[in-house]
Amino acid sequence: QVQLVESGGGLVQAGGSLRLSCAASGHTGIGSSYIMGWFRQAPGKEREFAAAISRSGMYTYYLDFVKGRFTISRDNAKSTVYLQMNSLKPEDTAVYYCAASNMPWSTNRYSNINDYEYWGQGTQVTVSS
Repeated sequence: QVQLVESGGGLVQAGGSLRLSCAASGHTGIGSSYIMGWFRQAPGKEREFAAAISRSGMYTYYLDFVKGRFTISRDNAKSTVYLQMNSLKPEDTAVYYCAASNMPWSTNRYSNINDYEYWGQGTQVTVSS
């Protein structure tokens, strides 16, 4: 079983920055075992994909609304994935979730919520105007 725990959320003013962390645990070698993704869910909206990173960390994928502002990275030795969020906007307000997937990177399905098997409990990010 895989456990994912997010942290780093909070209240920040527009234009500010936050770094989210997602710590994975559950079995030996978990640090590099999964594609990792970050999703977010705003009140009254569906959960949406933001960014994903390959097992090695060599490849990343972002949706357009976060390109140039958010950076996903991972430290496999610490079994931790990060989401650095800069130039935050009020519309970035949401609960942010990390997720882990067994899919091969070559599937190009990183944004598909149904392809992620494990989820964290989420961390709230609130951006004030």
